Amino acid sequence: MKYAAVGVERKKRHIIRNILIIVGIVLVFTIIFLFSAMAVIMKGPSKAARDLFVVTCMETSFAKIFPPMYLSNQQIDQIKQANSVIESNEVTDVATTIVQTDQPKPNQKEIEVVDVVGPTYKGKMMIVKDPSRVVVISPDEYGEDKEGEKLDKLMKKVNAVAGINGGGFVDENGVGNGGIPLGTVIRNGVFLYGDHRTSAVNIIGFDNKNILHVGNMTSAEMKERKIRDAVSFGPALIVNSNPIKTSGSSGGLNPRTAIGQRKDGSVLLLVIDGRQPHSLGANFKDLVEVMQKFEAVNAGNLDGGSSSMLYYNNELITTCASLYGPRKIPSGFGVLPK
Repeated sequence: MKYAAVGVERKKRHIIRNILIIVGIVLVFTIIFLFSAMAVIMKGPSKAARDLFVVTCMETSFAKIFPPMYLSNQQIDQIKQANSVIESNEVTDVATTIVQTDQPKPNQKEIEVVDVVGPTYKGKMMIVKDPSRVVVISPDEYGEDKEGEKLDKLMKKVNAVAGINGGGFVDENGVGNGGIPLGTVIRNGVFLYGDHRTSAVNIIGFDNKNILHVGNMTSAEMKERKIRDAVSFGPALIVNSNPIKTSGSSGGLNPRTAIGQRKDGSVLLLVIDGRQPHSLGANFKDLVEVMQKFEAVNAGNLDGGSSSMLYYNNELITTCASLYGPRKIPSGFGVLPK
């Protein structure tokens, strides 16, 4: 019996060793295939494919390591510049952009979710008829010794029925924990981060009349505009009904999150899936076109990539691009219960 048990144990070790060898071989061939495919894209005949691959990678925290393996920093910068958005200094002008922020009519659905489909992407558009219900949700404190929170947890703080991710954060090499936001975070009229900024930062948020503002502003300008809830990211996509100008591919194909507002005051919450078999992702021109289709007069791009997500009724209704599930983030926009 003793020798039989030893024989069984040897067989188990032999099987495990063979499995590990097979896995190792598959992994090696996969790596060889990936690097060969990258080499074909980077050195092949299609300049458009190369440029799209480069700008897509350079928008991520991790994949940006790949283009420098084949191109110089100068070449990468030239490609990025030729395939970008051309930002303007225009900001939302509430005097000329007419937005009605009255309550929705009784026969209107207060929240509506619509499928969004394009050549390279699929996503969801949520239409919230009452803009007063859309607020910034966030942790109470920020700092190097603090962490952000996952979107569903941020939503529970205010019993939100829906929510999207918000502003950007320090995310070196894709391992940021959401503890340090980029720019400014304002919640309920209070600066949680980025007060007393004398240099302008890109703001996306609502004033005390529930009108969406987008564009670059200093802290003093935010206070003058009576901004009640806002985060920082960008670029602005549509300002005073004017879409941004783009060049080339206008960015890479990645998961995207954006927010906009129509003339009737309805808020548009857009999340595009990316890095998935069913949806490669969208560029900035795609976002502008979707927002125009839904009649946005002002719209701004929020943090994207593996942070992009949309929750509704306690369910994640888009696909998170992160292999580890939803990330900890510094802010989001939540939709309050009626």
